[in-house]
Amino acid sequence: MSESAHRPWSFDNLLLACAAGAAVAYAIALAHMFAVHQWLVDAQGRPLVADFLAMWSAGGLARGGAALSAYDAHLQHAAEVGALGHDFHGALGWPYPPFFLFVAAGLAFLGYAQAFVVWTGATVAGYAAAIAAIAKNRAAVLLALAAPWTLADLFVGQNGFLTAALIGLVLLNLERRPILSGVLLGLLTYKPQFGLLFPLALAAGGHWRSFVWACATASFLIAFSDFVFGPPTFAAFLDLLPQTTQTLLDEGAVGWSKLQSVYGLVRWLGLPDTAGWTAQAAVTLACAGAVAWLWRSGSAPALKAAGLAVAALLATPYAFFYDLAVLAVAIAFLYRDRGFDRIEYGVLALALLGAGAFVFLPAPTGLIANIAVAALIVRRIVLDVSLTARRGACSNDGHGSPRFPASFSARIRGGGGRKARRCRDRLASTPDATPR
Repeated sequence: MSESAHRPWSFDNLLLACAAGAAVAYAIALAHMFAVHQWLVDAQGRPLVADFLAMWSAGGLARGGAALSAYDAHLQHAAEVGALGHDFHGALGWPYPPFFLFVAAGLAFLGYAQAFVVWTGATVAGYAAAIAAIAKNRAAVLLALAAPWTLADLFVGQNGFLTAALIGLVLLNLERRPILSGVLLGLLTYKPQFGLLFPLALAAGGHWRSFVWACATASFLIAFSDFVFGPPTFAAFLDLLPQTTQTLLDEGAVGWSKLQSVYGLVRWLGLPDTAGWTAQAAVTLACAGAVAWLWRSGSAPALKAAGLAVAALLATPYAFFYDLAVLAVAIAFLYRDRGFDRIEYGVLALALLGAGAFVFLPAPTGLIANIAVAALIVRRIVLDVSLTARRGACSNDGHGSPRFPASFSARIRGGGGRKARRCRDRLASTPDATPR
């Protein structure tokens, strides 16, 4: 946080107090819902219908030697009904690759409530650890947990925390630990829709070692799951993908408002499927071009990581509210690049309000948060380019070649002493400071 953090009524302390209040409110809300049997289990101790039920039931099938049944909608539903003790409307499918069944099967050795707590506890811990490591500030964890998607993940037992942790750790370790980064990227293939732009970014940035290890890890996971569960299981997963796309996207089985994507927004507005795919394709191509340019540029690694994290969300039509936890990774990398100014704090507040509005409005308002964070990244890039072009206004060697120490540049952008502030003011007020 900023230098004013030690003052009792500083903005940073007020921000942390609000975040702590939100996190405590989430805990109280979950405790109350548990007490009145509206969360986790009912009055008889049986599971309530939630997304985690699909994972626990699929794990039970795999543990019992019937992994292939998890990819049969009727058999998977029957397993869920058996866990509940009664039928229910709707379907909770298992659209994940077979290697993720190892995690599900491990959880299925526990009772439903215990497995739910272990799963959410482990994934939220990984998410918190990743955010703290990226931002290099433990207080960032409190802010991340105060985000509205936290309650959604905890309520239904979804995997948004895991996705965010994997993406964050992949990007954090890319420069210094390329092998670890590649292995983690291979694990991210459990949700392949969020990895669409990673090969492009790695190629543009020349991170071939991580790319090779990611491919090797994914290949090993497929081969090992084939060995344990049988090759027909992976074939069944591939056959299920078009059906999942048709159910969730083309038919909107879960409701267009739940899809926090450009495709979901277009369909929510009442436009046809063709318009949705056209708009999504345009955004995906734009994200691909932006990622390729950014990762080939001389921008800071943290800024590149933030851009890729946001682009990964925007580039897929298949993103739900709980997946917005990935935005916390992008925000943490922006903070790692440098602290936020007042404009950025204002935009971040808008992003969180937009995401939180989803709780009250049947609309894909989470897209507001995606766009707001993307706008912050574009602003950072523009400011950095402008600063580089104007460096000569502060220091020149007399031959038209500006000399501007990196440490002084950081002080100008993030505060610093009197000289740095005077120079920053000159840069902000000088329309063209290039030495002539």
